[in-house]
Amino acid sequence: MGVTTTTTGTVSGTGKTLPFLTHLIWGRWFSLFASFLVMAGAGATYLFGVYSKEIKSSLGYDQTTLNLLGFFKDLGANVGVPSGLVAEVTPTWFVLLLGSGLNFCGYFMIWLAVTNRISKPKVWQMCLYICIGANSQNFANTGALVTSVSNFPESRGVVLGLLKGFTGLSGAIMTQIYLAVYGNDSKSLILLIAWLPAAISVVFVYTIRKISLVRQANELRMFYQFLYVSVFLALFIMAMTIAQNLATFSTSAYAGSASVVIFLLFVPLFISIKEELNLWRQNNQQPVSIPEVKIDNMIDQHHEQIEQESTNVTNLNSTDGSHKTSCFANVFLNKPERGEDYSILQALLSTDMLILFVSTFCGLGTSLTAVDNMGQIGESLGYPAKTIKTFVSLVSIWNYFGRIFSGFVSEILLAKYKFPRPLMFSLVLFLSCVGLLMIAFPIPGSVYVASIIIGFSFGAQLPLIFAIISELFGLKYYSTLFNCGQLGSPLGTYILNVMVTGPLYDREAKKELARKGLTRAAVKELVCMGSHCYRLSFIILACVCCFGGLASLILVVRTREFYNGDIYKKFRDGVQPKTPAEPPK
Repeated sequence: MGVTTTTTGTVSGTGKTLPFLTHLIWGRWFSLFASFLVMAGAGATYLFGVYSKEIKSSLGYDQTTLNLLGFFKDLGANVGVPSGLVAEVTPTWFVLLLGSGLNFCGYFMIWLAVTNRISKPKVWQMCLYICIGANSQNFANTGALVTSVSNFPESRGVVLGLLKGFTGLSGAIMTQIYLAVYGNDSKSLILLIAWLPAAISVVFVYTIRKISLVRQANELRMFYQFLYVSVFLALFIMAMTIAQNLATFSTSAYAGSASVVIFLLFVPLFISIKEELNLWRQNNQQPVSIPEVKIDNMIDQHHEQIEQESTNVTNLNSTDGSHKTSCFANVFLNKPERGEDYSILQALLSTDMLILFVSTFCGLGTSLTAVDNMGQIGESLGYPAKTIKTFVSLVSIWNYFGRIFSGFVSEILLAKYKFPRPLMFSLVLFLSCVGLLMIAFPIPGSVYVASIIIGFSFGAQLPLIFAIISELFGLKYYSTLFNCGQLGSPLGTYILNVMVTGPLYDREAKKELARKGLTRAAVKELVCMGSHCYRLSFIILACVCCFGGLASLILVVRTREFYNGDIYKKFRDGVQPKTPAEPPK
């Protein structure tokens, strides 16, 4: 067998703009930047505490009805199985496009109702509208997040932390934009939530896609650059939030703040362009050597190999044909090893997933209940409306820091010290208990600290849950499994928010009315004032969250051997060892 080598020339026209733009738009880094923007618009559900007061007052709801709306919001936001199943059979662009349509339709109908542009909807209609609007974020998650994890499998913790971090910042980002565009009008915030995330998904609908895996030496360095930009963005928004609470901003000041926020959102684009330009130049500087292989006597050997493989298959079929395993055995008995690709049923019916379900029921259920009631908590403790917006923004900003922390720090601890992600998840739940107790027993200024703790711990939970699912059950059906993994959240929110927190609040409010000699029919809006309004309910939430932390420790014990091994070995073995990502031809 002889080998000769021919050399192709470098690609002509490296200085032309069009070829590079094609390379850029179809590159991994531009796709990741587009995912950042999509996720930055996918956190509208965290703003419910800002505009829920408008829904309550304009439609005359009591707290139990408002919490019922909050439950359907969380139900839509966390039941992502439909988006996962759609993603299994349709391309990413269709998933994003469908999500943008759902987002606009749901929130636009809420805006029409709150501004009295349509007749007052029934409660079930409002529940449907907010459920549809909130469910749209699952399509953004599935389209952007799952695609990015597939493009960067060895850095999945970092990718999940960054993407979910931008989602955590979404509420604070849109608050700055709506203050600049609409002024201090919470009703207009609902309109902004309706059109802005939908527009972002439509603009980048074709650029977010799965790309062939390549190994890039400076990949982690790139992620750290994105991290620095996002941290600076979060710190800037936090500074502006504090400043806007302490001083009165003019329209031009709000516009200037929003302009800086938008500029910082696009800084990752410049980083992506620079990196793709380096890859483009590397790809065109060195001539590519392509070996020509002359085959002498390989054909006969190839035929012999095929015949041998055919004989082996025939023997295997004749031997094992009578021992077909049942569906029950495949699902319950013959499960793959942890880290291999599970089927959807194998994963959903596993003990590990059951433990995750209980933990998310307790952790996300209590956190979402606290976030949804943050506006009413501030009101009951006598804080002004401007300060209540500060609480919601603090939850959003520290939600971001929690996601970044759990993504980057858990990845570093796992790589260097084999520190298992389930153990970090347990610690995060125990931290959340502290924030819940600070609301149950408030002291002056404690709500600020509680907002930070609850926001941080809530944000830290999601990347950890998503990473654990991808590590234990593989990536083959990840678009469906990661959505199934958070199904415990809406159930927890319904029980803890609608059946516990809302009725307990209304009970305290009715006691106040009785002391004043009034009945429920005498007032349009049922309001409770004082630290006692949420005391019992948040003691219950803290106990439930603590139970979730104890349950997750069982998963730590079950997976300790798995996390002590090399969980990313198969991805390093299967990745192409070339540097630049080539655009599709």
